[in-house]
Amino acid sequence: MGDGAQGDEAQSDAAQEDTRDDAAAVIATRVCIAGGGPAGVMLGLLLARAGIDVVVLEKHADFFRDFRGDTVHPSTLNLIDQLGLRAAFDAIPHTPLPKLDVVVNGVRVHAIDFSSLPRPNRQVTLMPQWDLLDLLAAEASTSPHFDLRMGVEVVDVLRRPGDGRVVGALARAADGSTLRVEADLTVAADGRDSTVRRSLGLPAQQYGVPVDVAWFRLDRPPQGVPDTLGYLGASAILITIPRPEYLQCGLLIEKGSFETLRREGLAAFRARVASASPRLAQVAEGLTDWSQIKLLAVQLDRLESWSVPGALCIGDAAHAMSPVFGVGINYAVQDAVATANRLIPVLGAGGMPRAIDAAARAVQRRRERPTALMQRMQRGVHRVLGTGAGLRVLHNPPTAVERAVLRVLLPVIRPVAARLVGYGFRPERLRVVARPARR
Repeated sequence: MGDGAQGDEAQSDAAQEDTRDDAAAVIATRVCIAGGGPAGVMLGLLLARAGIDVVVLEKHADFFRDFRGDTVHPSTLNLIDQLGLRAAFDAIPHTPLPKLDVVVNGVRVHAIDFSSLPRPNRQVTLMPQWDLLDLLAAEASTSPHFDLRMGVEVVDVLRRPGDGRVVGALARAADGSTLRVEADLTVAADGRDSTVRRSLGLPAQQYGVPVDVAWFRLDRPPQGVPDTLGYLGASAILITIPRPEYLQCGLLIEKGSFETLRREGLAAFRARVASASPRLAQVAEGLTDWSQIKLLAVQLDRLESWSVPGALCIGDAAHAMSPVFGVGINYAVQDAVATANRLIPVLGAGGMPRAIDAAARAVQRRRERPTALMQRMQRGVHRVLGTGAGLRVLHNPPTAVERAVLRVLLPVIRPVAARLVGYGFRPERLRVVARPARR
């Protein structure tokens, strides 16, 4: 290891000594998962169903985050079906979209049509992420092998003296108490700012992205508007995610320009929203305070190595994705399924360290290429669209050439786009759908 990794190891050893002095509570388990997002909770559910003891540590007291990804793709819906959770999923308020429309300079374009996909899941579904996580966690909690600790933040990894193998995680609860979770494998699923990833000292390839996103919600216009995922105007690009009661919106802005935006004032911000979608100008007047607008710093990166002996990174901890195509949840869940498919046979057979580490490396081999391909597509979209300022993709009305392109090429592109957006480059299927005894 390099000097940075050695420093992290020394820090971890020191942390272990501190916890011994503080008489920290100790839990022993097979797998410790840092992070209760889609990757962490789905992996915890799959392992628990296979009879493998798993502890999931989530630093927040609940799953409620208003500015998380909402898009549940057909490949994830297929997994929900495999898990036997479709009835419970459908009981949660959500918005199914069999087609994805964008409005380009006032011209509505039916960009993607999922009806070309195999039945039964021929749509994306927009569901608040916290509702999806509540569903998965509730199902996982029926297993005696699943232990979810909310309000418990991982602060470091535990390392074995001598060879430095990761043997668990050090965590701290909201009341300041310390918890040591000793595990055969520690999985980092704690997001793009992963504490575990930082503790492991794993280098990442950073890909520059020219935009950030200002997130906010708007009331639905009283006159009603068709469900639309985005508006590309001559001076702005606006994302509009239709939720049952309101629109979750994101305005693309130049990276690092949020404070400049604030100085320009709310009236100028509302004007930018209206320039992208004049039909939303009236409801944009409801933005009266900057506390209603949050910054999402868009990030694209990918670890060079996703694992070290005793630890594995998945989801955003391994590869931060752009909001383009809304694939964040999908790729996190796909990572979790690929991890479960490779870990369950190994852990079920006793799980010797060498076999566990080999399974962790196999996860990267399985998921790295489809992740890299999707990130390459996202980077291409960012290069073409930027923030939308000065962009004119389509005239209104369209020129003869543009009409020909829409008429001839779109029917060819739609099924390909539906496949890539709906499934990604390598969709995962559960190899074994286990149902252990419930509590």
